[in-house]
Amino acid sequence: MTRFVLRAAVAALGLWLASRWVDGIHFADPNALIIAALLLGLVNALVRPLVLLLTLPLTVLSLGLFIFVINAAMLELVAWLLQPRFMLSGFRAALLGAIVLGLAGVVGSWFIGPRPRVRLIVRRGGDGPPSDTTGM
Repeated sequence: MTRFVLRAAVAALGLWLASRWVDGIHFADPNALIIAALLLGLVNALVRPLVLLLTLPLTVLSLGLFIFVINAAMLELVAWLLQPRFMLSGFRAALLGAIVLGLAGVVGSWFIGPRPRVRLIVRRGGDGPPSDTTGM
């Protein structure tokens, strides 16, 4: 839960930076910024994987650059859901905002650290110590 809150805070910071640096991104109030960050996290967790899967051939053909377009589309979806509290003036603003958000996410990941790994401990009969298997 703490990691989710930290990532939402990084997303909120990225959205705030995007609203300051990119013309065409506007929030009505600070509450809209926080709601947009939380909603963006939900959209990225639920909608983005499906969109990535459906557009995989185009992403491969563009050598991964189409992911920027997908991220901009997710930002536009959040803006559409939060109208009129969060406004984007067009696709250019969404694309530049998605780039700023991505950079903020990379910098935030440096401070939050890598995702936790799953650790599986298997105990097989006998009195010996359990074997440690680290995966994912």
